[in-house]
Amino acid sequence: MKIVVIGGTGLIGSKTVERLRKKGHDVLAASPNSGVNTVTGEGLDEALAGAQVVIDLANSPSFEEKAAMDFFEAAGRNLFAAEKAAGVRHHVALSVVGTDRMQAMGYFRAKLLQEKHIRNSGVPYTIVHATQFFEFAGAIAQSATEGMTVRLPTGAFQPIAADNVADAMADASTAEPVNGMIEIAGPERGRMHDFIARYLKATNDPRTVVADPQARYFEVEIDDRTLVPDDGARLGQIRFDDWLKTAAAPKA
Repeated sequence: MKIVVIGGTGLIGSKTVERLRKKGHDVLAASPNSGVNTVTGEGLDEALAGAQVVIDLANSPSFEEKAAMDFFEAAGRNLFAAEKAAGVRHHVALSVVGTDRMQAMGYFRAKLLQEKHIRNSGVPYTIVHATQFFEFAGAIAQSATEGMTVRLPTGAFQPIAADNVADAMADASTAEPVNGMIEIAGPERGRMHDFIARYLKATNDPRTVVADPQARYFEVEIDDRTLVPDDGARLGQIRFDDWLKTAAAPKA
């Protein structure tokens, strides 16, 4: 089966491509560097020719609302036109658990619009909602840093390893479209500030984490519901502490 992975050279894309190729599928890793640009439409028709499935992992290069809106509007318009012309039978997209609960931030308003376009496209689809990746722990800490203090919310947090996200994306792409949403998350739920404190300790980072119920996750106030999935979510197998052993290991 021919599967085109938009954003196929990124963190999740490269891992998803690897998994699908190992299963024997004909996989095209599409990105601007390979001459495929969803925003301009460049190379889309050629890339999608003969494809049965498209996995959309491309993301806005900016969290700013207008930039994100413009990106998802243009990318969706061009991608769905090319998919319909090619007869693509399944569109699989990665989004975020709690997108509808984080509408205080412009980026998530853009993500919600992206999901609306997917539902209205006429192409059979599966939207995979993932929690935050383990690999984003450093960026989350940096976003909340004031001097040597990292001030973080106390809301519930259930991050997932990028490897397990790629597992889920590969599985979703070879299954039948659900024409709806599925959720994936890590195997353990705790407090955001605790996860980030564990990350900083493992990486010998001297910053101090302060738990603050009023602190925001980027621009969003969170509680114990905002970032975590409903019952029935698919849970990854990689635990945070096991991932930390690899992430914190000295690089050769």
